[in-house]
Parts: sequence; structure tokens; C-alpha cells
Amino acid sequence: MSTSTTELLRGAAELFPDEVVTQAHVRHLELPGAGRFALITLDNGFDHTKPTTFGPQSLANLNAAIDQVEREAADGEIVGVGLTGKPFIFAVGADLKGVELLTEHRDALAIGKGGHDVFKRLSQLAVPTFTYYNGAAMGGGVEVGLHCTYRTVSRALPAFSLPEVFLGLVPGWGGCTLLPNLIGADRAITVIIENALNQNRQLKGAQVFDLGIADAIFDGADFLEQSLLWTASVLRGDTEVVRADVDRGEAWDRAIERGRGIADAKVHGAAPAAYRALDLMAAAKNGDLRQGFDAEDQALADLIMGGELRSGIYAFNLVQKRAKRPAGAPDKSLARPVNKVGVVGAGLMASQLALLFVRRLQVPVVLTDIDQERVDKGVAYVHGEIDKLLLKGRVNQDQANRLKGLVTGSLDKAAAFGDADFVIEAVFEEMGVKQKVFAEVEAVVPEHAILATNTSSLSVSEMASSLAHPERVVGFHFFNPVAILPLLEIVRAEQTDEASLATAFAVARTLKKTAVLVKDAPAFVVNRILTRFMGEIQNVIDEGTPVATAERAVEPLGLPMSPLVLLELVGPAIGLHVSETLNRAFPDRFTVSPNLKAVVAAGKRGFYVHDSGTPELDPEIAALLQQGDTVLSEEQVRERVLDAVAQEIGLMLDEGVVAAAQDIDLCLITGAGWPFHLGGITPYLDRTGVSERVIGKRFLAPGLASVPQ
Repeated sequence: MSTSTTELLRGAAELFPDEVVTQAHVRHLELPGAGRFALITLDNGFDHTKPTTFGPQSLANLNAAIDQVEREAADGEIVGVGLTGKPFIFAVGADLKGVELLTEHRDALAIGKGGHDVFKRLSQLAVPTFTYYNGAAMGGGVEVGLHCTYRTVSRALPAFSLPEVFLGLVPGWGGCTLLPNLIGADRAITVIIENALNQNRQLKGAQVFDLGIADAIFDGADFLEQSLLWTASVLRGDTEVVRADVDRGEAWDRAIERGRGIADAKVHGAAPAAYRALDLMAAAKNGDLRQGFDAEDQALADLIMGGELRSGIYAFNLVQKRAKRPAGAPDKSLARPVNKVGVVGAGLMASQLALLFVRRLQVPVVLTDIDQERVDKGVAYVHGEIDKLLLKGRVNQDQANRLKGLVTGSLDKAAAFGDADFVIEAVFEEMGVKQKVFAEVEAVVPEHAILATNTSSLSVSEMASSLAHPERVVGFHFFNPVAILPLLEIVRAEQTDEASLATAFAVARTLKKTAVLVKDAPAFVVNRILTRFMGEIQNVIDEGTPVATAERAVEPLGLPMSPLVLLELVGPAIGLHVSETLNRAFPDRFTVSPNLKAVVAAGKRGFYVHDSGTPELDPEIAALLQQGDTVLSEEQVRERVLDAVAQEIGLMLDEGVVAAAQDIDLCLITGAGWPFHLGGITPYLDRTGVSERVIGKRFLAPGLASVPQ
């Protein structure tokens, strides 16, 4: 190990005294017919629930292990070196807790250089090197393997990715330079840009092999044994690894352009990480590794000291940590068991809920509705979705049969819910209808049963007000599509008791949802913010700003879809209903757009037609629009929209709708798909000065989602 690398890592370690340190254990094996082999195992001493990471001391430990095998290789004592991880985990990259603490560009530069200095030594040993991806591998865990001569992957590997762009970084320990030179630029774009910007999509073991990242794939049960036998075969010369030639001509340039198109569609130039990664990959075409690694160091340092990464880490911590310990949730020991679930309604949302409950809770689920045809249709939907899971191999035949057997329908609420522990309604969003349903259900369920409502905007307290036991009513607001969006807003009504609330959180945990406790306030969190956001867009259109200008105005936020495309997804009628609900509650801030009313009255599903493959304003909608003569610029629209959102969040926090600004961000990330590089929304409002302009202060303390001062 060079003195400079030692000093670099020692200095970095001093900045991060609380690192969970990964050891690099070296042991020796005799490979049949090949000779003595050194195997390095990465292990932080914890089980798979605390994945192995690379902080400064961990890198130093790996460096020391490489010192040892380097001497052994030079002395002819070993024929090769392998690298693997602890059970179920290979390594999941840099320790982000350490990155959060950095305040100086030179220290950020040291992190990039330290990783490169250690990892690249694997490619410089006097013997072949092998990586055995035995378990989850992400970021630097993937990159360390790219520096080796050969790689194998477990067929059971559940998650493999380079997620850096998703967080606001680049794969900067060799990923941007080595991966395109290994598998070609187009496939590397898929891994580094496309997957990362699609909510950090993970690869399975078979996909890693098919992409050419790994040279061999083996079953999980005896993965390491088979990998070592394969290694022996390679070292003996019995197995030759042949890789496809990488096209360094126009195909490389076309791939980079494809990547820019993906980045533009996802973040609209709003976040720099994807574009820095693309520049690095474009430059990697010449195959100059040293130049590529130096450029990666600079990109890493610049991005580490930028707001987007700090927002990305903040968002990551919300999803990984705060989501697991919901603020305000009661003691889980108060929760009651749930052994049967009832669903009132058998429409699409109710059927999605029934599917989720039966898959996760694996208890009887019974649907009711107003006629047998609707009940049968709902049950058939759930059974059909289970059959699709069977075809995809997500469940086996016995599991499918069992799940389908657990889902039934009935017109008789007393028979259906007489022994239910948890009943959720998903009927028409109208207070009178929901109150009637709850009255009918309360009359037939056991005394301990929880009554949950999937309302998106109505008062849960009012819904429960006429019941004999309003204390067992709780809001349980899912987001559509139920199977994809993680958020579950759990609403505490005025009389909801601790046991009912604790049961709701326990059920949410079993459903694998991100539960956030919210006050019973109009439209709760996500719909209130989105309605204020959308309302300002609709206002400026009504006043005279062209639709295209209003839509483009918020593109720099890098949201998952434009406001009017989102309205189409939600449905104009639902959007109108929520805006009317909020207008009644807060008439000074929430308007009801006459143009939206006209669109709903005309029976239109959205503002756009998609005949050409790209959204175009529907000529019939254009004819319907009644606009004033006030035309704003994109910048003016954006300022007005962001000011409105900042004001609304400030008011929500003052009202105690959630415990803290972090919960607002967690809701927007998991319920509306708002990007990590915004940190939800409040870090962006702080970073751009909107918070202080509108409410006179920042939403978050300095350093929480920004560079510590």
C-alpha cells in the first residue's frame, strides 16, 4: 500500500469515527489441479440485516489484504485471488453516513481517490483476480468486482445495481469507465442511467449474467463451491472466457445519446448527476483508464459538495430509516391480531386492496358490494391477478390455490364480516355513502374489529361521528396503483384510540407499506400538496397562460410526470372532487377551476390525446377552454407554483398535520414518486430560497439535507 493512499484513508477515517467497519479476511484454498488460491471475504461482523459497506477504514482493511496477496502473488505462492462477501451480502457500496459529514471539496476528492487507489490494485496483481457476487451488490460493491479479471454471479442474487445517479452521484470508483468498456456503452447506459432513474431498478443474478457483467452463473445453494471449481478450470486453461467485442464506433455515441434522452425525460436537466455520468461514459470510449478514473474523482467530489446529493442522501435516509420508525406511532404491543379482513366494495380499488391483503397477510379476505355481478367481478379480478403471479413464477401452484381459496365474496355483510378483525371500505367518495356503509358494518362486526376508510380527502372524524364506537375508526389511505406506490397515510381521527391506531400500523407493516401518521385534516398530505400544486397550474391556464407554457414551467423540478398527465392518471373527476373538498375547507387558497369543471362535464379523461405517441392537447379540450388575457412566462409560473406549495407546507406544519417536514417529504417520495434529488420537496425549497421568501425560514436545519456549514 502506498504511503499516500495510507495517509489519504487515515485522514478520511478521522472524519468518520462512527464507521461500521468492514474486515477483509484472507484465507487460502487448494484448487484442484490449479494450486494455492487466496480468497478475500468482506464482512462487517453483522448479519445480512446490516449490509457490508466501504468507509475509509473498510477500504484500508481491503488495501491491507491486497498488500498480503500482492506479496504472495509476486513470490509465486498463489495462483489467483478471489473476492466474495458474507452470507446474502456481497457489498452495497460506499457508507453514505460518512459522505454526509464531508464539508470540504478536498475531503470529497479523497473519497473518490481512495476507492480508486484500492480497487485498481486488484487489476494490477501478478495473478488473475476473481469476484464472486454471492449476494446483494450495489455501487462500490459492483465496482470493486469490475476491477477484477473475472466475475461469477449467484442465480439467487436479489439485487444488483449502480444506484448512484438515483441518489445524485456517479458510479465513481470505476463504474462509468470500466462498465461500458466491459459490456458496451448501450448496456452500461441501461445499468447506470436507465435503471437508476427508474426508481433504482435492481437486476437479478440472471440479468447480470445476460448483460455480460458476470462470466458465469451458478445456483445459490453451492454458489461459492461451484465458483471455485470454475475458477480452477479457468486457471488450468480448461475453460476459456470469451467476451463479445465492444463497439467503439457510432454505437457508442448512439448509446450516449440514448442516455441523454432518458435523463432529459426523467429529470429535464434539473439534476446534474446523470449528465456527469454520461460525460464520463462518453469519454471512456478511448479506453484510457487513468484519465477516466481521474475524471470520476472530480465528478464525485463536485457532486458530493452539491445540494442534489445531500437531498438524495436525505431522501434515502427517510425511506430506509424514518419509514421504519413512523413518527407518532403507538407502541406496537397494543396492536390486536388480524385473522380475517373484510373489504366493502368490489371495484378496481377495492379489488386491488383485497389482492394486497391476501398476499401479505395470507388470511381470509371477503368482498361485498351491492349486487352479485360486482362481487363476482371483484373476486375474479383477484383470482386473475394471482394467476398472473403464477405465470411469472412469483408463486407456485399450491400457493396460488391457497391464496385464491382465501378470497371470497358475499352480499350478506353479517355473514361476511361477523368474524372479521379489520374491515376497510373503498366505496364512492361521498360522505353520506361512507357513513351509511360504516353504520351497516358496525352493526355486524365484532367489538374489537377495526373500521378503516380508504378516503382520499374526506374527514374521518365526521365519517365516524354517528357510530357507537368511533374510537375504532381509522383512515387507511392507499395510493394508486396499490401494488407499486409504497405510501399509506394512516389518519388518526378525533376519537381513534391507541389500540386501533397500533393495529393499523401493524397491518401496514405486514403489508410492507410505508406508513405515515397524519392528522385528520382535509386531503391529508399528498393530495393536499398536489391539489395546491395543480390548482396553481390550473389557475394560470384559466387566467391566460398557454397550456404548454404552464406544463413546461415545472419541468426543471424533474417530476415523474407533468401536472396534466398526472391529472389524467388520477382522473379529472377525482381531481375536481378533491379540489372542491379543499375549496370548502380553505376557500382563500384552493380554487375550483371552471375549465376543469367543463372537462369533467364533457366526460373527458384528460387534456391530451396520445395518437402520435406523445401527448398533444386534445382539440376538443382546446375548444372548451375559456381563458383570460394574463400570460405568464415559465419562470413566473414556476415561482408562483413553488410559492404556493411552500405556503401550504408551512401551514400544514403549523396545523400539526404531520410531525415534521421530513414526513411531508417521505409522503411525496413514496406516495407521489417525487424524485430523490429534490429530497421530496422541502430541501429544494430551502436550497432555492423559496422557503425563506414565503414563510421566513427554512423547513430543515442546515446540514440535514445540505452541506454542513
